[in-house]
Amino acid sequence: MKRRPWTEQDIATLRALYAETPTAAVAEQLGRSLKIVYEKAKRLGLRKAPHYMREQHGARAREVGKATRFAPGQKPWNKGTHYVAGGRAPATQFRPGNTPYNWVPVGSYRINRDGYLDRKVSDLRRGARDWEAVHRLVWKEAHGEIPAGHVVVFRGGRKSIVLEEITLDALELVTRQELMRRNSVHRYPEDVKAAIRQLGVLHRRINERTNSQ
Repeated sequence: MKRRPWTEQDIATLRALYAETPTAAVAEQLGRSLKIVYEKAKRLGLRKAPHYMREQHGARAREVGKATRFAPGQKPWNKGTHYVAGGRAPATQFRPGNTPYNWVPVGSYRINRDGYLDRKVSDLRRGARDWEAVHRLVWKEAHGEIPAGHVVVFRGGRKSIVLEEITLDALELVTRQELMRRNSVHRYPEDVKAAIRQLGVLHRRINERTNSQ
């Protein structure tokens, strides 16, 4: 069956929602299969936002934990035993107190792959989950947890990676629907919209040529 072509509006919606919305919900809104949405997002280079992945990972871990946790009175099979690694493992394992070469203390800053300033908020060795975007921290410090279905964004022209410039007056809380509207192609002047459409045509032709090889 021939696939339905992607319109500029479809792509704008995908770009606006993909990072912070469950992919199944994005697929439902676009009227496309989950597989097609994943493939399109991959071709466009879209990724889930780090804080979204942290939230989703935590939710999945809690569900898995319910099914795999020990029941009251249950004894583990290895109770009373002590594990001893074999081979060269003892010679190569980290010693107590060893610090990885790339370790940085809590409170350190970095620029993440999405171009936002992050602050290290914990030292639990959880990778990206030890970091959070500074603009989210600033908003949460003033207002508490971010409500479900909402995101904290910079106001127009105020995005920055300079710590002193990431202030509460530079931020606002919007719904994901509002974020999608702002990222829609229809908010641009006619000449810009025409250029975006031409760019979309070019991308489609490149993809068609690539897929046919």
